Order: sequence, then structure tokens, then C-alpha cells
Amino acid sequence: MKHVFLKRPLLFLVLGWLLTLNPAWAVEIIAHPNVAIGHLSLNQARSIFAMRQVVWPDGSEIKVFVLADQHDLHIEFCKKLLGLYPYQLRTSWENLVFSGMGQIPIEVASEEEMIARVARTAGAVGYAEKIGGIDALRVLAIH
Repeated sequence: MKHVFLKRPLLFLVLGWLLTLNPAWAVEIIAHPNVAIGHLSLNQARSIFAMRQVVWPDGSEIKVFVLADQHDLHIEFCKKLLGLYPYQLRTSWENLVFSGMGQIPIEVASEEEMIARVARTAGAVGYAEKIGGIDALRVLAIH
């Protein structure tokens, strides 16, 4: 009987740890409804937000929207979804601009502005906390 009690806390500890590995982050990648894909690989997401991939598979231009580097949601997005630190993303953008090979994404002031701008800009992509069923947006899953 003693062993059953010892195993249950361990079981709950392991289950809790496994839940933290679940890719059901509080942040989602959102896109304009005309974006013809429903998911991205992690490498695609990193390439898009690092401004290295500038067109969607159908050839249309990608418009990337981000929050300020210090914004809590931006930090969570970078660390938990992309697996990067915000400064790493910023360095990537600055290197592209310095080399003349790219540009920085469009920075917005708030999550509400992010949602509104992505919803009305063809080819746009950004991120937000779980948004539920907003018809004006497409949620892109990471696979």
C-alpha cells in the first residue's frame, strides 16, 4: 500500500511535466484569411519571422507584423513558439537590413493593433494570444 502513495505523486509530477511540453502554447500564429496554408513547420515559422522567407508558397508577398522586443507577448512568442530570444530575431533583421538583403517587419503597438492589421492586410502574418473563432483571421498551426 505504501508504494501506491509514492507512485501517485510521481505520476502527477510526470504528467505535469509532459503538459508543459505540449505545443498548445498561449500564443498562436495568425494570418490573413487569404493565406492558403493552414500550418507551418517550425523552420518555416522561424524563416518567416526572421524575414528570410518573404513569399507564401503561392508566390504572394508575406507581410510580417510583430510587437516591440520588450512586449511580454513578443517575448513569449519568441521563446516558446520559435525557440529563440527576441534579441536573436532582432539581430537577424538588422543583419538583413545592413546587408541590403531584406527589411525589418512592421512593428505594431499592441496585440489589438496586430489583430486588426493582420485581418485587413493581404498576405499578413503575426501572432496573438489564443483568439478563438475570429472569422477575419486564420490560425496557422505549427507541425
